[in-house]
Amino acid sequence: MKIHLTSVFVDDQAKALHFYTEILGFVKKYDVPLGGEHRWLTVVSPAEPGGTELLLEPAAHPAAKTYRDALVEDGIPLAQFAVDDVTAEYERLRGLGVRFTQEPLEMGPVTTAVFDDTCGNLIQIATQPKSADL
Repeated sequence: MKIHLTSVFVDDQAKALHFYTEILGFVKKYDVPLGGEHRWLTVVSPAEPGGTELLLEPAAHPAAKTYRDALVEDGIPLAQFAVDDVTAEYERLRGLGVRFTQEPLEMGPVTTAVFDDTCGNLIQIATQPKSADL
């Protein structure tokens, strides 16, 4: 068993596609109209085009808003993405206008930072510890 797809609820799929591709650097994998205003819209890492997909899922269900609002209010990220160098990615994203709610923070073998994805979510970036560091 493996993780094939995970999702983030987004306020606006077009805005989310722009942010996740043009700012974060993911690439669009699927963009399938579902009838009406919603699409099956996924992105992947350019380093792993056949890897785990991130579904930019419309936050149309009333529970999605309540859930996301509670996480944001408490400062809890909805998802975490791995990066090689949190500080370098923090600087790159800040230069593109991304708003961070947590600057890079070292926590033992891991460094993290948290940003607002402009679509209703907080997202954490983190270095992945080497198994020897655990």
